[in-house]
Amino acid sequence: MKLPLEFTDKMNRLLGEKEFDLFIESFNKPRYYGLRVNTLKISVEDFLKTSPFVLEPVPWTRDGFYYEEGSSPGRHPYYYAGLYYIQEPSAMLPGAVLDAQPGEWVLDLCAAPGGKTAQIAAAMQGQGLLVANDINTDRVKALVKNVELCGIRNAIITNETPQKLSESFTGCFDRILIDAPCSGEGMFRKDEEAIRSWERFKCDRCAGMQRDILDYVDRMLKPGGYVVYSTCTFSPEEDEIMISEFLDKHGNYELLEVPKTAGIEDGRPEWSGGNIELRKTARLWPHRIKGEGHFVALLRKSGDKIRENTVNKPECYFTGMNIKQSHPAFNRNRDEKAGGRHQTVQNPAEDAIMLLNTFTEENLNLKIIGNIQVKGNGIYYLRAILLI
Repeated sequence: MKLPLEFTDKMNRLLGEKEFDLFIESFNKPRYYGLRVNTLKISVEDFLKTSPFVLEPVPWTRDGFYYEEGSSPGRHPYYYAGLYYIQEPSAMLPGAVLDAQPGEWVLDLCAAPGGKTAQIAAAMQGQGLLVANDINTDRVKALVKNVELCGIRNAIITNETPQKLSESFTGCFDRILIDAPCSGEGMFRKDEEAIRSWERFKCDRCAGMQRDILDYVDRMLKPGGYVVYSTCTFSPEEDEIMISEFLDKHGNYELLEVPKTAGIEDGRPEWSGGNIELRKTARLWPHRIKGEGHFVALLRKSGDKIRENTVNKPECYFTGMNIKQSHPAFNRNRDEKAGGRHQTVQNPAEDAIMLLNTFTEENLNLKIIGNIQVKGNGIYYLRAILLI
């Protein structure tokens, strides 16, 4: 594999000759393949009983497994049933470190194509609110597909800038995952396209975006909340130095230990001014672990964690809406059925909702109770509506 000379020179200076040789040698070795069981649809134990693949556990997450090259799990009916998500093994660590809990409000800020979103949703067990955002309109399409495929019912997908989100979600989230846009050096072995794009997205350009993102995330995180910051690059400017700068700027955060196992190493304080606290971050090196390059940091915002998300406050609140009781189209539909009369509904959205309720009652013996929204050609059922 031909790597950019500028990249190899920099890594040689950082690692030293002995470790650099091991590092470079890893790029000529086969990559590792992984899948993560979607526990929203099947337990890990039940999946292992029926799995047609030879699997080996990924050490840093209980639902992740290595599979053999050539197994083609992306072609199996289980994939299309959403029983698992195909995911690079190292990429499973940030979601595991985030440790989302049922009932919380969680933001996956740079979510597409959705692997970490699905992992977070499984941890939340369908309870609470998961906002999955990506700024790239084309990538959001893949995110929507995977959220639907995995059967995630408590997620809202947004296509906004971090700045715009921060204006509407001030102080809302218990946990936020930032899988930050980066120079992608950790993906060189997995995807040679990452090598070609590196020339356009070097660390200086990415670091500017990352600083802005972290500042907006601070606005959206509750007191006592947690942030996981991750990249798939080796660049200290985007990893240890970025976290060091953030901690210097925001004195109300503490750095927490990322658990280390199976070759995961400490972050390198010597690359960011010598702050030994940065050893708490995690480095995943392709010559040390069975996976690609990654960096993960876990931070906690000071203050007492607010447990209740349903308090109506100006900057962040939600309400439920019972269609059966409050939506005029639903009640009109009921009246028409009872009286045998026919009316033309003038509002197309109300008309669509009325027809949906008629269909489900007559054919499925089901009454939809909740919030229904019409968007374009789609009708969406929401457990709650955000007033932003």
